Amino acid sequence: MNIRYVVSTMVFWWREHNLSFEQECGFLRSLGFGVEIWPTIKGHEECRFNRRNWARLQLATEGMLVSLHSRQDGPTLAEWDEQLQCAKLLSAPMVTDLAGLCVSDQLSIADWGFAAEVVKMAEIHGVKLCVENGRLPQLIEVGRRFESIWYCFDTGHAYLDQERPFSEYVEKLAPRTAYLHLTDNYGRWDDHEPPGVRGGMPRKNWDLLLGALDKVDHELIGSLEMIPCLPGTMIRQGSKFLFDVIGWPNRPVPQPGVDETSYRPT
Repeated sequence: MNIRYVVSTMVFWWREHNLSFEQECGFLRSLGFGVEIWPTIKGHEECRFNRRNWARLQLATEGMLVSLHSRQDGPTLAEWDEQLQCAKLLSAPMVTDLAGLCVSDQLSIADWGFAAEVVKMAEIHGVKLCVENGRLPQLIEVGRRFESIWYCFDTGHAYLDQERPFSEYVEKLAPRTAYLHLTDNYGRWDDHEPPGVRGGMPRKNWDLLLGALDKVDHELIGSLEMIPCLPGTMIRQGSKFLFDVIGWPNRPVPQPGVDETSYRPT
């Protein structure tokens, strides 16, 4: 198994503004991480993946591992094509949820024609499309219909399911998992806590997931997907648990002399 790590721009929410993206990328780069870019920032409705922003995204992320989280505003096929072209430019996989493909909890009313067009566009652009955890039967059906689809295993979502055990998500999704959202919660709602919070998901679940992924031996991206406190604090806490406590491989290496407090959005 080869796993590389990014940090979701979710960790900068409520501190972001339209001038800080380069600083965020520089901060993550200095810590040895890549970046998962979300489509919008606080106070700005424009999608970051619009064509006019491509040059800036490309320059800010030069030399970094990059992934994109798709629009969540019901993107049209034209908007899907634009964000997939952006992903191609950045050599980035695209993570989406079931709603982005027009697949609802009721499979009988899913718009499979729309989903098929999105999958086809991703194939044409050479973009790895990863569908994030929703209800397990819906995910399995999407995977059955579209061979090029991969899964984004969201640890927080799987832990919250009261109907199916975490082990069933691992069993069903791990063989086609190419992306991970590494996040924790207390079993009540999707808190997006750093991995390993006391009272959160038990260690056995983390070990089970790592063991299953190690067996299938895929190229993986693991994304630290956390909602603020301070970005440096979240990254440090999540990293300590993943790499020091439960022994996940390939820990990102900070640049020499890096100061994790250096991120000061201006």
